Amino acid sequence: MKSLQISALHQAYERGEETVESVIAECLKRADEIAPEAWIRKLTAEEVAAYVDALSGESPKTKPLYGIPFVIKDNIDLAGIPTTAGCPEFEYVPERSAYVVEQLILAGAIPLGKTNMDQFATGLVGTRSPYGACPNSFDRAYISGGSSSGSAVAVADGCCGFSLGTDTAGSGRVPAAFNNLIGLKPSKGALSCSGVVPACKSLDCVSIFALDAADARTVFDVASNFDPADAYARELEQEPVISRGWTFGVPKKEQLKFFGNAEYEVAFYESVEMLEKAGGNQVEIDFLPFLDAANLLYSGPWVNERYAAVGSFIEDQPDAVLETTRKIILSGLEIPAPKVFEAMYQLQAYKRSADTVMGSVDMIVTPTAGTCHTREAVNADPIQLNTNLGFYTNYMNLLDYAAVAVPTSMTSSVPFGVTLVSFAGHDVKLLQLADRLHQVSGLHVGKTENRPMSFKPARKKRTVDIAVCGAHLNGYPLHHQLEDLGAAFVESTETAPEYRMYAFETEGVAKPGLIKDAEKGGGIYLEIYRLTFKAFGKFVSAIPAPLGIGKVKLRSGAEVCGFIAEPEVSTLGEEITELGDWRKFRG
Repeated sequence: MKSLQISALHQAYERGEETVESVIAECLKRADEIAPEAWIRKLTAEEVAAYVDALSGESPKTKPLYGIPFVIKDNIDLAGIPTTAGCPEFEYVPERSAYVVEQLILAGAIPLGKTNMDQFATGLVGTRSPYGACPNSFDRAYISGGSSSGSAVAVADGCCGFSLGTDTAGSGRVPAAFNNLIGLKPSKGALSCSGVVPACKSLDCVSIFALDAADARTVFDVASNFDPADAYARELEQEPVISRGWTFGVPKKEQLKFFGNAEYEVAFYESVEMLEKAGGNQVEIDFLPFLDAANLLYSGPWVNERYAAVGSFIEDQPDAVLETTRKIILSGLEIPAPKVFEAMYQLQAYKRSADTVMGSVDMIVTPTAGTCHTREAVNADPIQLNTNLGFYTNYMNLLDYAAVAVPTSMTSSVPFGVTLVSFAGHDVKLLQLADRLHQVSGLHVGKTENRPMSFKPARKKRTVDIAVCGAHLNGYPLHHQLEDLGAAFVESTETAPEYRMYAFETEGVAKPGLIKDAEKGGGIYLEIYRLTFKAFGKFVSAIPAPLGIGKVKLRSGAEVCGFIAEPEVSTLGEEITELGDWRKFRG
C-alpha cells in the first residue's frame, strides 16, 4: 500500500510511480465511498483540477507540500467555496481563502473540500451537526470526537494526507485520539486565524491532523508564517529540541478520571511506560491548577465570548441553530460583567501555579480523553458527556500552552491516545517527543492498514536494529549519520550489567568503546535505531578501528547489533564505566 504520508507520496511522485492526478482521483473516489458524513462540501474534479494545474513545472524539490491532498474544517475559508460553520443558514462564500489555507496552497497542497463539524465549533463529540453525526472511523457506534470531526475522519480513512481543524477547548485533539491520528494544537497565534469563523476569538487555534509527527511538523513549518493582519498572531521563537535526558510530568493518580473506562485507564499507564522506553523520566506532578483553570472555560465568562462571535445571528435566526448549541452559547448572557474580571484574576492565579508545575518538567502527559462514548449515549446526555471529554483539554488555551495528541494503542473498540503539553513556543519540541512515542507504540497510521488504497504496493523492506551508546546518540556529533540513512528510533534502554566503557578519540571525535566483562562491568545507556539492511551495510562499512559491530546483550536479555571495541581501547582511553552513560561524561 502506498501511504498518504508526505515523504511516501513525494517519493512516489519522484519515481514516477504515481502522479498528482492519480492520487487526487483516488482520494476523491474514497471521499465518495467512505464516511459520507465527514463532508459538507467536496470539491468537484474540475475545481480540484485548477489547483493541480497550478503545480505545472513544480516538484517536491520546489514545494514542500507538492501534490499533498488536504481538507479544511468548514469554519475555515476556502475561496469560492461556501463556509457554513455547520449551520446552512449561516452560509457565505468568501472571495479569499483563510491566510493559513493560502500558505498551504502556495506550498503545493491540494484542497479537496470542506468537512463536517459540531455547529459553530461548540462541542467535542461530532454529533452536533445538521449535516449528520460523524461516526468514528474504527467503530461507527462510537463518536468521532469534535468539533473537528470530519477533518479527523477524512485523514483516518485515507481521503487525504492531512487536514485543518480548529481547537478552542480540545477540538483538534479529541478527534485525533479517537481516530488514531497526530493532532497538533499549536501555540496560540502561531497559525493565523484570519478567515476563520471565531468560537472564542482570544482562545482559538487552527489545528493540524496528520498521520505522523513528521507530517505535522512539515505542515506546521509552512502554516506558521506570521500574519500581520491577525491581531492575535505572534512570532514565537521555538524552543530547541531535546537532545539529552528529559522528564515528563504525570498527574497524581487521584487527579485522573477515566469515567468508568477500564481499558482507557490501562492504556494510559501503558503509554507512560512507552514514554520511559522512549527515554523519558517520569515525575509525579500536581494537576490541580490545570483542572481548576479548565473549569473556568464553560462555568466562567468565556462562554460569553462565543456569544460575541455568533450571538447576533442566533438571536435573529434561533430556529437555524441546534437546541444544544443555542443553549450553550446563549447561556453566556446570564453572566454579569464583574464576573468576567473576577474570572480573569482567578485564571491568572491558576496560571502562576500551573506554570510553576510546567517549569519543573520538560512536558506533561495526560490522556487526551478519559473515555470515548457511543453516539447513542451522547444523544441521551449531550452536555454532561461532552463535559467529560473536556476534562483534560479545556485548560490548554486559557493557560497558553502548546500540545500534541499522540495515538498509543487500540482498545477493543476505538483508539486511545495521550496528549503531550508544554509552554507556548515548544511546538517543535513536543512534535519531536511525540514522534519518539509514536514510534515506540508501533501503531499503524490512521486506518490505512484496514482500508488500503489502490496505489501500487510498496515492497516490504527487511530491517536490523543497532544499539549506539556515544557519538551516535541523539544530539551528539555523529547522530546525523543515522538520520542520513533514514534510521527510525526504537527505544532507550541499557545493556546487561556486563560491560565496561572507555572514552577515547578517533578522527577528532570522542567516542566510547564497550568491552564485555561479566565480573567488573555495569549497565550502559543505549539508544536503539532501526535501519534497512542496505542502510545497515553502509553504516557498518564506515566504522573505523578499533570499533566493530557485534552482539550487545540488553538488560532484558535480548541481543541486538551494537558497537563492540577491541581490547586495546583499555590502553587508549579513560574508563568511565561507573558513569553508566556517555551523556554524563560529555555533558
